[in-house]
Amino acid sequence: MSQNQVEILQRALTREKAARRAAEKILEEKSRDLYLTSQKLESLLDEKSSQLQGVFENIVDAYVVMDLKGNFIKFNEAATKLFGYDIAVDKVNVVHLIHIEDYNYAMSSFMDLQTNSFFKNYEARVYTKSKEVKWVHINASIIFDKNKKPVAAQGIVRDITAQKASEDKLIESENRLASLVVNLDSGIVLEDENRKIVLTNNKFCELFKINANPKDLIGMDCVAASEQNKILFKDPEGFIQRMRAIDADKKAVIGDELEMLEGQILERTYMPIRIGEKSKGFLWTFTDVTLKRTYSKSLEAQRQKYYNIIANMNLGMVEVNKNEEILMVNQSFEKISGYTEAEVKGKNARELFAVDGGSEIVLEENKKRLKGESSSYELKVKNKAGEIIYLLISGAPNYNIDGEIIGSIGIHLDITKIKNLELQKEKLLEKLERSNDELQEYAHIVSHDLKSPLRSIHALVSWLKEDNQGKLDAVSLQNFGHIETTLEKMEQLITDVLNYSSVGAETAVKADVDLNSMVSELINILYIPEHIEIKSLHVLPNIKGDITKLQQLFQNLISNSVKFIDKKCGSIIIDVEDLKSHYKFSIQDNGIGIDKKYHNKIFKIFHSLKKSKDSSGIGLSIVKKIVNLHEGEIWLDSEPNVGTTFYFTLKK
Repeated sequence: MSQNQVEILQRALTREKAARRAAEKILEEKSRDLYLTSQKLESLLDEKSSQLQGVFENIVDAYVVMDLKGNFIKFNEAATKLFGYDIAVDKVNVVHLIHIEDYNYAMSSFMDLQTNSFFKNYEARVYTKSKEVKWVHINASIIFDKNKKPVAAQGIVRDITAQKASEDKLIESENRLASLVVNLDSGIVLEDENRKIVLTNNKFCELFKINANPKDLIGMDCVAASEQNKILFKDPEGFIQRMRAIDADKKAVIGDELEMLEGQILERTYMPIRIGEKSKGFLWTFTDVTLKRTYSKSLEAQRQKYYNIIANMNLGMVEVNKNEEILMVNQSFEKISGYTEAEVKGKNARELFAVDGGSEIVLEENKKRLKGESSSYELKVKNKAGEIIYLLISGAPNYNIDGEIIGSIGIHLDITKIKNLELQKEKLLEKLERSNDELQEYAHIVSHDLKSPLRSIHALVSWLKEDNQGKLDAVSLQNFGHIETTLEKMEQLITDVLNYSSVGAETAVKADVDLNSMVSELINILYIPEHIEIKSLHVLPNIKGDITKLQQLFQNLISNSVKFIDKKCGSIIIDVEDLKSHYKFSIQDNGIGIDKKYHNKIFKIFHSLKKSKDSSGIGLSIVKKIVNLHEGEIWLDSEPNVGTTFYFTLKK
């Protein structure tokens, strides 16, 4: 190596040593500055912390302090519980806590806090020490030194994980509800308190022929929209008036029907929405029920038709195969026969039920079914209890889907009671043949002498109406109608009495009779002069009896009192007394009275104390017979020129 090269190398080494010493000096100065900065920060933080120690140690939310590089310097107890770190042991930087998906957002918020803001609020997800993810709300601010230079950041961190979960569920629920409403098969309109649309759906637009997205209708005035849409309905003004009335009433309306111009039927429902005492809006729903209403009406008509047939006829049905084996019976036949379907299924119907030659009848009838013939016949059979009953059977062949006869179906009506009545009728006819001339004369009077005037009056009324057609006002026509109705009722009562006399002392099937209503109706039917007052002291009871005969009983006694009242102010008083097994009735008047010597005679047929065209002498004899049929007695208390009281009892 030359001398020149050595000198160059030495100079280079000298420069390198000088540079190293300069660098070490700079590094030493930087280290000293960093140490002083750190001491200042710690001193400042200690000063700030001592000032706020009493506040932040006791707050519920987490309180944290970190330097500008993100290293946490201070946690309060709540922060330790929230994040799970003990910063006295754990060295924690903010990057360890921020959720990976929120990292950029959180860090940009932190940088923005340092450069542009003194205070900032934001939300982010964080990791705890156990890697649990939590949502937090952060209120962050910068800490400055005495020279207004930022040296650290502090923040209150609130755990909002549960709140976020609730918000997510609410949003999810709202989304589901919105999807449901949009796709609902009913038109929905939700209005605010000012009648502005808040929510609607596709079905509403479809029903009202609105060519728009439901979202485009939000904010629209419903009053104006209703005016535009009224032309879609058969009664446009009625639609508007009804909607105004509903809105003014502010009460829920369910199932309001609207008929559209093209024949559609909408069902409208209105529901006011209130929170406390304040109105918060209104919910309208519109459902197309056209098909439902049409089908429902048709179905109801068919159902009612067949229901009435079965209900009124009380028919038992039996299905048998070609071998006369029972396949099915209905509930009515079970009731008629006493057998259950399980007991008779598979058995021969002819052998099981028919008696006294009935087997041959059934055999002949089944031959007709195999030929495709239908017929009706009576059959004497024995039920499960061994009792003889009579059936009216309508039989018809039963076909399969190929039109082949596979058996027969019989509809059975229990006519046992009718048969028994026929037997009773035969006995009564024999008794009538032996009846005396008095009863025959009575029948003649009722059927001819009493009915004939009624028919004449009826004919006269008809002639008056025909002769004055177009001249009579509505009230007159109504009065003529009342006359005709009264005549018909009176003739029916006479016919019922005639039938009663024809069957002797036997009474019809008894039923509950409301005497109070019955007597009120009679008073309306009967002619009562204006000077006569009729009143009841007590409410009349309900009893078991024959309503026709009871009507005749009260009619005869009331009419009798009216007929024989000779005072200017007539009075008829009806009363009742509850005895142990009977009711005791009384009908009191202030008429001419009856001498005591006639008290026994007046109940005999054709005995009349006052001969006139109004008295046939049979009324009180009928009354006595009706009372006897109801297991009661009749008597009277009377004084001439003072009045008469008839007493009678009827069994409860």
